[in-house]
This record gives sequence, C-alpha cells and structure tokens, in this order.
Amino acid sequence: MLPGHDAAPDDAQLVTRSLQQDHEAFGQLIDRHASAIVNLAYRMVGNRAEAEDLAQEAFLTAFKALATFRADSKFSTWLYRIGANKCKDWLRAKRPGQGPYDLDADEVLDSHVAEHRTPEALLSQQQVAQELEQAIQRLPPLYREAFVLKHVEGLNYEEMEQILGISSDTLKMRVYKGRLQLSRDLASLNSRGESDA
Repeated sequence: MLPGHDAAPDDAQLVTRSLQQDHEAFGQLIDRHASAIVNLAYRMVGNRAEAEDLAQEAFLTAFKALATFRADSKFSTWLYRIGANKCKDWLRAKRPGQGPYDLDADEVLDSHVAEHRTPEALLSQQQVAQELEQAIQRLPPLYREAFVLKHVEGLNYEEMEQILGISSDTLKMRVYKGRLQLSRDLASLNSRGESDA
C-alpha cells in the first residue's frame, strides 16, 4: 500500500499493479469478485464444488491473460466473460441430463422476498428454490447463460453484450425463450403438484 493512500484502489488500479508483478493486488481483485464469479458458476452448473473449481480456473485464466485485458471495458465484465466461458466449456463436456421439476419463476422470486415464514413455509421455500435451480439447469446452455446473467446476476443487456460478445437483440430473445421454457416446464409440474395436495 502507498503511504497516505487510505481509499481502496479501484479495479483499474489493481489491474495496473498486478501487471507490475504486485501479486497482492491480484489477490485483492480475487477477494473483491470471488463470490460473484462463484455464484455465476453455481447458477450455470448447479454444483457448488464444481462452481468453486470453475471460479478458480477463471481467476487463473484471468491472471495469465491479464496483459490482454483492454481497459475499454470494466474488469468485472471481462472476468464475467471468462467465468461464463469456463462454465460453457464444462457444460459442453458434461451435458448433464436432469428430470422434470416444478415451479413458476415469478413465484420463486416472490418467495425469496418474504421474511416471516412458518417452518412448513420455509421448507416449501427451500424446495421451490431447489426446483428453480434444477429447472434452470434443464435450459439449453445458451438460454441458461442469458437467463442467469439477466435474472440471477441482475446484469443489463449492455453488460451482457460486452461479456458474451452477442447483440442485445439476440440476448433478449434468448432470455425470453428461456423464461418461456421455464414457465412451460414448471406450469405442468405445478398443476400436477396441486392435484397431489
């Protein structure tokens, strides 16, 4: 740290210091972005251990490729792109088949907001959240990627376009088709669950 430099350095400063062989600076970048990259990977691959491994691979790749980083985009955007690509590679290699699951995406989002829950409702909320995770895993990889970046990570289409290098119109269509498929898959199971009750 520089003497008298109390403010935390921004990503651009940490990247510059990392390029000057300051490994502590890259460690700060990892600390700053690790949870976001692990969460992105978890949403895309559905396995916490694999997500942590993929996040580590993303950071290793970012470290090795740091000299190629162009400061015309944000470091976090560049890092998201690397993480998303690691997940896509993993998904291509694994192609896990999942069974059908039930739920409505809006219903799940609402259930995450509610604070006061009975033990039964909390259990139900956990089941719904798990079913949403599994339903997301069933989406085709292109739809899953767009859906996760938009609705789970909360990125806007401009950020998504920078990360994926795909036009926002294409991304909007992928998000729309992903939501449509989720709704369709979950609606049939939701009605089946109600008939069991």
